[in-house]
Amino acid sequence: MAPQFRLAVVVDDDPDIALAARLALRDLFERIETLDSPADLLPLLKQESPDAILLDLNFERSATDGREGLDYLAKIMERDPDSAVVIITAHGAVSVAVEAIKRGASDFVAKPWSNERLAATVRSAAALRASKIDTRIERGRLSEVAPTTETPLIGKSAAMQRVRDLIERAAPTDANVLILGENGTGKEIVAREIHRLSRRSALPLVSVDLGATTETLFESELFGHTKGAFTGAIGERIGRLKAADGSTLFLDEVGNLPLHLQPKLLTALEQREVVPVGANRPLPIDVRVIAATNMSDEQLNDERRFRQDLLFRLNTIEIHLPPLRERRADIPELLDHYLGLYSRKYEKGSRVVPPTVLEVLLNHNWPGNVRALRHAAERAVIMADGDQYRIEDFPMPGGTQSPVVPVIGESLNLDQFERQMIERALRMHHFNISLAATELGLSRGALYRRMEKYGL
Repeated sequence: MAPQFRLAVVVDDDPDIALAARLALRDLFERIETLDSPADLLPLLKQESPDAILLDLNFERSATDGREGLDYLAKIMERDPDSAVVIITAHGAVSVAVEAIKRGASDFVAKPWSNERLAATVRSAAALRASKIDTRIERGRLSEVAPTTETPLIGKSAAMQRVRDLIERAAPTDANVLILGENGTGKEIVAREIHRLSRRSALPLVSVDLGATTETLFESELFGHTKGAFTGAIGERIGRLKAADGSTLFLDEVGNLPLHLQPKLLTALEQREVVPVGANRPLPIDVRVIAATNMSDEQLNDERRFRQDLLFRLNTIEIHLPPLRERRADIPELLDHYLGLYSRKYEKGSRVVPPTVLEVLLNHNWPGNVRALRHAAERAVIMADGDQYRIEDFPMPGGTQSPVVPVIGESLNLDQFERQMIERALRMHHFNISLAATELGLSRGALYRRMEKYGL
């Protein structure tokens, strides 16, 4: 069996103890260095990064207070806070070993030890150190790929005020949150806002898209794996649950998680620990979970699609995000934000959105919600010319327009009213004659005659 770790260092002035440790650990490490003085350890640490260090506490003749070892322990931890230091102590000095653990040591073994006990203790310490390093690397990677500018939560409508109120009340707690809403409504933006306002915001939010995670990689992605756990596992990998330790985990599209895999996620959340694929020891986790799905309440409450015990675990607080068609009052602010954003990105000058164009955008159903509006704004910035946007600059595929609702002003002139309705229908349907005629309940020929009548 190949060694699990690269290097261990044993620091003890008793050559018999050093030899016994070397023999007990030889199957765990590729190399084992033995030193008879802690003074030799610090120069070695400038060149090497041991997976584990066994450190005796007493080196001076007749010394029993462990002061010398504790001093060197402090220097080791100052140099590398992730160091895995296992203290070697006599039975009568357990209290000193406990003090060493308070100062950063991983564990201790008492002389004389059993080889099995020593190997298990050192293995656990080295694995914990590796886990800490992997977690830091993973968090650094997540921070690097995170967008440098967060999309803000935009909208002052009553519906969005209710969402903000729930966010402000939920964020300071550690309660799990389930965000419900159609595709494109901004569920990830809400999750990031909750994390930003939480006590865990010092660490990055860790996200995983369960809709894009294959069943075969589900456990590896969430729980991690050991080297050689399966074909292609050429090294150890920390899972997203462990990477989010002390922070927040965002489970996007949790409704897409197959029913037979849901118990594994539930077990990890209930027991607050994960077992990497190929490992036999659990790793503790302290994670706050924010989940999101576009499933309806009816689908979520169907036992054939989603386990109710997992649902109860996830939805301590529920936040329903309204579709854009139910908060049309926010469209002007959203449009202004995204047009400005892409104008700066593509170095385009600012343009005016005429009232007639804005009216069409306000009355569109936006089946893709805010995401569709954002894409439409980006396309308009790229394609527009002149000093004003035209409705042709905004792609609005899919969905249907809101019906033409007559708005009666002060004038009761029927010809003037008919002209206004025809103009409005034409604008709403981008001057598509067939769609405008259908909206008005006219034939194409009848609409053409009225357009000619009013000079349109």
